[in-house]
Amino acid sequence: MTFELPPLPYADDALAPHISSDTLALHHGKHHAGYVDNLNRLVEGTDHEGRSLEDVILAADGALLNNAGQTWNHTFYWSSMRPGGGGDPTGDIATAIAESFGGAEQFRKEFTEAATGQFGSGWAWLVADGDRLEIMSTANADLPMRHGRTALLTLDVWEHAYYLDHQNRRAEYVEAFLQHLINWDFAAANLAG
Repeated sequence: MTFELPPLPYADDALAPHISSDTLALHHGKHHAGYVDNLNRLVEGTDHEGRSLEDVILAADGALLNNAGQTWNHTFYWSSMRPGGGGDPTGDIATAIAESFGGAEQFRKEFTEAATGQFGSGWAWLVADGDRLEIMSTANADLPMRHGRTALLTLDVWEHAYYLDHQNRRAEYVEAFLQHLINWDFAAANLAG
């Protein structure tokens, strides 16, 4: 099985002005594509060749884990956003957030703290751990499945995700994600399993 770069789930200018087409072209077309290319090179001729991406992630370390994790994380990240997203959740995901965090406002506060508090490169996640939702951050290519959690949505806080549009203002990027881009339908679908 050869891993492929999935297309973006929207046009490359669909998230503007919050994330520009220039950022998406660089982030998806160069960074994400590079991880996929490296992953294919690293699995070729090994016991990992032909395995699912998730199986590679759970068995890998070093460069293989970095490229497999980043391939998975970025694919998940693109779906964690949508044009016209943001705001408060509704339905079952809203109920779960209320039960786990006390409401959407507290969720946004804790998610912002995780995203802005991640030192260096990494990710902020909304995850399920059994019946409870949690917010976690991971460094570099790490991801919730390696910690027994189910990812519901994520925000990439590597600088290449926001630097062209927001420069060093990570908090501004996080706020734009929460207010205008977060894809609650995707999170709800992941929660439903």
